[in-house]
Amino acid sequence: CREKLKDLEELWRVQINAAITRDLNTLRAQIRYKPNNFMNYYTYLKALNTSIYTDILIKEIFKLAEGSETFSPTVGQLYKELGQKVQQRYQIEMKKKNGILEKIGEIYRCYCDILTKRNTKDNARQMWQRLVHNHRNSGPTMDVKYVNWPTIVQSGVGRFLYNILMRDIKIDAHIMRKKTKSKQQNLLPAFYTLFRNQGRLVKEEVKPHPVLAKLLRMSRQQTLTFDSSLVPMLCPPQPWSTPNNGGYLLNKSELIRLPQQAIQQWNRINSTSQQQIYPALDSLNQLSSVPWRVNTEILDVIIKVFQNGGDDKLDVPQPPSSLPPLPLYHGENTALSTAVRSKLFKDKLAHRRKQGEMYSLWCDTLYRLSLASHYRDRVFWLPHNMDFRGRVYPIPPHLNHLGSDLARSMLVFDQAQPLGHDGFSWLKLHCINLTGLMKRDSVHERLLFAEEIMDDIIDSADNPLTGRMWWAQSDEPWQTLACCMEIAKVYRSNNREGFLSRFPIHQDGSCNGLQHYAALGRDQAGAKSVNLFPSPLPQDVYSAVAALVEKSRKSDASNGVQVAQALEGFVRRKVIKQTVMTTVYGVTRYGARLQIARQLKDIESFPKEWVWPASTYLTSKTFESLREMFTSTREIQDWFTECARLISGVCGQNVEWVTPLGLPVVQPYIRQEVKQTMRTAARVSETMAMDMYEKPNVMKQKNAFPPNFIHSLDSSHMMLTSLYCEQKGLTFVSVHDCFWTHACTVPEMNQICREQFVSLHSQPILEDLSAFMRSKYSFRECDLLNDGSADDLSKRRLNRTLGEMPKKGDFDLRNVLNSVYFFS
Repeated sequence: CREKLKDLEELWRVQINAAITRDLNTLRAQIRYKPNNFMNYYTYLKALNTSIYTDILIKEIFKLAEGSETFSPTVGQLYKELGQKVQQRYQIEMKKKNGILEKIGEIYRCYCDILTKRNTKDNARQMWQRLVHNHRNSGPTMDVKYVNWPTIVQSGVGRFLYNILMRDIKIDAHIMRKKTKSKQQNLLPAFYTLFRNQGRLVKEEVKPHPVLAKLLRMSRQQTLTFDSSLVPMLCPPQPWSTPNNGGYLLNKSELIRLPQQAIQQWNRINSTSQQQIYPALDSLNQLSSVPWRVNTEILDVIIKVFQNGGDDKLDVPQPPSSLPPLPLYHGENTALSTAVRSKLFKDKLAHRRKQGEMYSLWCDTLYRLSLASHYRDRVFWLPHNMDFRGRVYPIPPHLNHLGSDLARSMLVFDQAQPLGHDGFSWLKLHCINLTGLMKRDSVHERLLFAEEIMDDIIDSADNPLTGRMWWAQSDEPWQTLACCMEIAKVYRSNNREGFLSRFPIHQDGSCNGLQHYAALGRDQAGAKSVNLFPSPLPQDVYSAVAALVEKSRKSDASNGVQVAQALEGFVRRKVIKQTVMTTVYGVTRYGARLQIARQLKDIESFPKEWVWPASTYLTSKTFESLREMFTSTREIQDWFTECARLISGVCGQNVEWVTPLGLPVVQPYIRQEVKQTMRTAARVSETMAMDMYEKPNVMKQKNAFPPNFIHSLDSSHMMLTSLYCEQKGLTFVSVHDCFWTHACTVPEMNQICREQFVSLHSQPILEDLSAFMRSKYSFRECDLLNDGSADDLSKRRLNRTLGEMPKKGDFDLRNVLNSVYFFS
């Protein structure tokens, strides 16, 4: 099969090359005869050699042929993604042609020399800027900005290439048969389109011919192909020196993850002084500069479980083939009642959906494990960028530390550091924290427990799949196992303090969103419940809310409320935890109900007929309890919501603000008008909107502002911690509000983390926000008509609301400095 596939690829290359030449000649001829409003992509397509297009299309063929049987992107998405790949390749070719690539390489070699010698106090950005300045008189300028092609051009270029793929790529329907005397071929298109229902919409998708899919499956390809912009780097990333330069060396990296129509935020950033953006860029550079390794011991165990069919309890996906087939119905179809037919149809849809979900999860894990295996015994780096709020993410999607428990367990720092005096204690404490067993116990009690179960920890490390498997009962089983393995090595070491450890220790914020709200409102009661106040034991806000809900439930049950009686014994911390956590980030009642229903369904003993009424009841009680516990938080949240509603509704503008670190933020939620354009036989939705010219989506603007503003604060706190850790020479990475460092530097990082939280919230954050919004959105007296009209009253309400900040409490922020469980 592999030989057949190889022969086919060679044939396709010839056919694609000829087809591109043919169709380009046709496009060139059309320029003279088509009307003025006709969009001709000849100029864009002529920018690259046909051999490059051939390589791109061959990769696209294999990508499509390996796709899911139950899902594929719509043709519009495929066109656009292929057009973006062409644009990306064009930009690389232009860098080569203009000599920019050669100059980047020259500067990068000097940059790596400085990193190796470590004889400068400059940070990465300053080093890069100094080198660019020193090379300014030789070669081309480095300040070239590559403008993205319009969406319609990206889609048009992709459509041009897809037309060739659909029309010219053929496969012999008899290719899988054994050789026969007859040499007659039955050539059919290798790809076809179908229409699939997605809710109320019908989407057009591209599918491979079953023979091609079978051929690829039977050939059992030994390699997976990834775009270079989706994998870790084997050398340090280029530092972000401007909003347009940084990340990958060859491919253009986007500083901010934004939808294409979101132009306003880029305009704000470009009109802001470079110095104001530097703190955010420097933090990205610090996070990107951390070298990583794969934890090969844990990787081998995961691969073994994966190859043996996966395990749902360990969060290792099972292959779709493990899903039992639907039972066959024996009998005449005509004898089936309408109800039975309906049930069979629903069962079939659910089975296909489940199969698609399993395939997606299985592929995601396959990619992750394949990449981890590829990078085995190598040092690599993860370039970072951020979303519009300033929250930071690694750019490579498949292999990073920002994923699930399984993904996090596979990575360790490259640079090993001696454990020091307390390092082993931090390792043991981290292991217990991962299990989730002692959330309400003190640090001392957790360390005692670690000593008590040391035999289980050692057994887990030595016999991960054949021993007692204590680690598998943990909340985070794979990270727990990885920690057990590290503890076992230290336990057997002759020099524990000198043991060189690469293992990252986590310090996690205690419901971090509520911590920021409590600090903003100086809320004494709220601050105590989320560990801003020193306490001998950790305060668990989730358990506290669950206790309030249970108290209310008991009262209702005694009054004969049936749903309250059905919930007896089921109001647990885990049931309401996600809702409490996401309430801070603007979860709706409907979303909260789904979260709680999901948890109740997972409890086998809970009666299934009560899931929906019970989830509705618990949602209401949870929201009431939160309002009772966090009055200041709710007042601030309500003020945020009302400000955003008036700004987007009365002013007709998107809500924007500036983070404490100087990053301009604009919410990109607009009422998007989608214009349909007809091109040949394909129907493609082209979004022509730009957020500055469109009306804001008032509902999204007001619902999203509270969580987005809090996210911009938690990202500011993380960045400040990152920058001060870099100054002290500490290794630091983050997963939003979970900070990682070496075991020997946890105390230093904890001190910096607390100091920067206090420093951040010592700023007049709400006052600055109110002043910014008043200066930007308030109406002047000359704009007010005093005629009592609804419009005039709305404007006056806007002016009044923007200045009416919620009152603050008397909580002293300096208490955070002595709170052991603030981040723990």
